[in-house]
Amino acid sequence: QVQLVESGGGLVQPGGSLRLSCAASGIIFSSYTMAWYRQTPVKQREWVATITSGDFTTYADSVKGRFTISRDNAKNTVYLQMNSLKPEDTAVYYCNARKGLITDWGQGTQVTVSS
Repeated sequence: QVQLVESGGGLVQPGGSLRLSCAASGIIFSSYTMAWYRQTPVKQREWVATITSGDFTTYADSVKGRFTISRDNAKNTVYLQMNSLKPEDTAVYYCNARKGLITDWGQGTQVTVSS
């Protein structure tokens, strides 16, 4: 049974930083493409960043230069380092694991950027 558990969300002031973690179980983690998405009550879920099994990374334009996705295959964990946070980064952040047609989601972690 696949489980993706996000952690690290919270309240942060504009300009601050947070690091999200997503611990995976039930999959051969190193063979999966991992990604982060985010969603607000008024917007559809949007893609934030992806890291492939070969450590190739891509980012949405809105977070490029501020966010960094990384993975630790020994810990079955993917991270999202978020710097220079803005109020518009406020959202529930979801971890996604994908391999071929198989895709799984975590339960999400809330990030709120506010003064």
